[in-house]
Amino acid sequence: MLKNYFKIAWRNLMKSKLFSFINIIGLSVGLTCCMLITLYIINETSYDAYQKNANNIYQLGTEFVGLGNFKKMPNTPAGMGETMKNVFPEIVQTARLAALFGEDKTLLQYNEKSGASKSFYETKGFLADSTFFRMFTYNFIEGNAITALNNPNTVVLSDEIAKKIFGNQPALNKVLHISSSTNGDHDFLVTGVFKPINKPSHIDARFFMSMMGGNIADFIKRQTGDLATNNLYYTYLQLKPGSDAKKLEAKFPAFIQQYAGKKLQAVGFNKRQFLVPLKKIHLDEDVKNNITAGGSTIYLYILASIALFTLLIACINFMNLATAQSAKRSSEVGIRKVLGAEKKLLIIQFLGEAVLMSLLAFILALAFTELLLPAFNSVSGKTLSLSFSNNVIFILSFIIVSIVTGLIAGSYPAFYLSSFNPAKVLKGKFSNSLSAIALRKGLVIFQFIISIVLIIASVVIANQMKYLRSADLGFAKDQQVIIPLRSNNAKNMYASFRNELLKHSDVTNVGASLYYPGISNFSDNIFFKDGESMQQGKDVKMNYIDTRFLQTLNIKPVAGRLYSDDYYAEDTTGTIVLNETAAKLFGFANAAQAINQKLHFTFNNSTYNFNIIGVVKDFHYEDLHLPIGPYGFQLNTQQYNYMIAHVKPGNITASLTSIQNVWHNLNSSEPFDYSFLDKDFQKNYDAENKLAAIVGDFTIIAILISCLGLFGLATFSAEQRIKEIGVRKVLGASVTSIVALLSKDFLKLVAIAVLIASPIAWLTMNKWLQSFAYRTNISWTVFLITTLAAMLIALLTISFQAIRAAISNPVKSLRTE
Repeated sequence: MLKNYFKIAWRNLMKSKLFSFINIIGLSVGLTCCMLITLYIINETSYDAYQKNANNIYQLGTEFVGLGNFKKMPNTPAGMGETMKNVFPEIVQTARLAALFGEDKTLLQYNEKSGASKSFYETKGFLADSTFFRMFTYNFIEGNAITALNNPNTVVLSDEIAKKIFGNQPALNKVLHISSSTNGDHDFLVTGVFKPINKPSHIDARFFMSMMGGNIADFIKRQTGDLATNNLYYTYLQLKPGSDAKKLEAKFPAFIQQYAGKKLQAVGFNKRQFLVPLKKIHLDEDVKNNITAGGSTIYLYILASIALFTLLIACINFMNLATAQSAKRSSEVGIRKVLGAEKKLLIIQFLGEAVLMSLLAFILALAFTELLLPAFNSVSGKTLSLSFSNNVIFILSFIIVSIVTGLIAGSYPAFYLSSFNPAKVLKGKFSNSLSAIALRKGLVIFQFIISIVLIIASVVIANQMKYLRSADLGFAKDQQVIIPLRSNNAKNMYASFRNELLKHSDVTNVGASLYYPGISNFSDNIFFKDGESMQQGKDVKMNYIDTRFLQTLNIKPVAGRLYSDDYYAEDTTGTIVLNETAAKLFGFANAAQAINQKLHFTFNNSTYNFNIIGVVKDFHYEDLHLPIGPYGFQLNTQQYNYMIAHVKPGNITASLTSIQNVWHNLNSSEPFDYSFLDKDFQKNYDAENKLAAIVGDFTIIAILISCLGLFGLATFSAEQRIKEIGVRKVLGASVTSIVALLSKDFLKLVAIAVLIASPIAWLTMNKWLQSFAYRTNISWTVFLITTLAAMLIALLTISFQAIRAAISNPVKSLRTE
């Protein structure tokens, strides 16, 4: 019997090739979308799950109380973890990581025995405790993970960096000279090489330097015992198996009061510590500025919804086309019932046909997924892969999903077809019931609701991304060349470098600073006015600059003056420039009132005084997710991390060549490297750009699947009304009137879908836009464009079959009458 059912199912597939093609392709594309997005979601939710101690490792975070512009952060003072370990028996091990603050690249140099020198800028470097590789799982191919960072001035490299520097030679025990703005210029002994595990981790590192042995080690020694300030380090606690993290957290307030209470009272704020499980760090949206950019559960829900709805659209196509073709199979059902077929067996047969289609679609979907993975990886920024050996559960799960999809898609047609009265259908009295027609219309509306919501979402995201690219940031971002100054040699030659560049006609200005807009800035001070105390102080982000930095970025003063060479001797001590937000925060009625007022800062029981010499117009030093906060500048008379050269528009390549030549004339031993300020700033929106690309691509796919179904229904409608069309043509109806007749019913359904989808899309996208402090509005033109686009897409889909039916020869269609 099963063999017979299979034969019948196969014959029906072959008999209705167009409808079978639409169903199988639609289902396979829907399943492909689900597979790609599921692989992405699995990747996003499995960060650090491969770590052997994952269930017992927690990141120690800090939440400040009394500092309004601070949220939860993943950093602590240097001594916090070790002190906690000595106090709480639940903690068996601690480890710290320190980022190279505001440093996007680090200079690594190797001098070979032959005298030749190799120099490379490398990214994603960190400072780590000796316990780091004992706590975290890394695949060492050279050296011993347990002892790799035991000694000061040691470094562990990724295999990629090791091969780049040492070729096929062993890297172990080689000496590298590493120049870091954070850690200084020092020699490091290579004590290990690791091969990255192809699993996602929130610690995306390419090399680790020992915490001890550089400038940071000296800084840590000076901060011994301070558990209140300098929250700069990522601290991890490994608890004993079975320990209750919540109970441990409950002990933290008393710990903070005992070990940091006096210092916190002195600096005028309080704080609390909290724990984040290792496997939850990546998707913890409450904690900002972690080691790597975190994921977003909202984005995952959006993508999961897209996957589900895309598959649902394909299922709807199947239901619609199966019920639409019911007339063609009514005689078959009638004969089978007369010959004794039970309703149950007919249901099994029709469900079996649906499952066969869905399994064929699954096989195609596997092939599509494999073909599309490289493109999807390019869009999503992931390195996803699909293989039977590594994804057995995933593939088996989708086989089950395919069967369930087939059962769901085939359920209504199966029960609908098996319910036919054999006497009526064999007498030719069968017609589609009103309930079946109403269901088909409802499903078409639902399909287009999903498609229209996705179209609106794509347009809103595109508009917001356009706004982020074109928004006035309050400074000149174009033609700004960023040059990192990493080594002491590069820092010391800055003045000569700047003076040489200013001689070039294509360079309009040159400035330098510790930070520049768009990158992380970890420097802040708590200032208070005359007549106030530290407890009433306000936290202000700080940047340390030269006399030309503000002018190079065209940051405008609204009161007072900027730093300049004319006032250099006067400005080097005890002066500060604020932004408008900072001036308001300190209670000045206007910017002019702030000029020549005093701000004070207390550090190590000493108070330092600063005269406000200028207030600049607010500018975006962070991306547009965040509101502009209080910001200040002080003149830095020592060394800088970055130089910025503002070049004239035109031949950028020639300008870069000129800058490079000057660099090599002054510093021939180090490579010249650069980036552009506008592009660096846009990197803050990588997650949104990826979302925009993914939503846009899947919107197109959802529309195509919807159009496939609409095309099938239009084809069926034209076939059902072929004789009516013939009569109308004989009576003089024009092609245009017949196309309008066949199209208007479908366009009415799309119009209803637009009316329902528009408020849903508005609510959803308005909530998404709330994550940006600065955002575009959802204009009525978005809905107008979407409506016209949906109508046009539907009309183009329908018109092919409508025109074909309208121009057909009426003699052929009426021949049987």
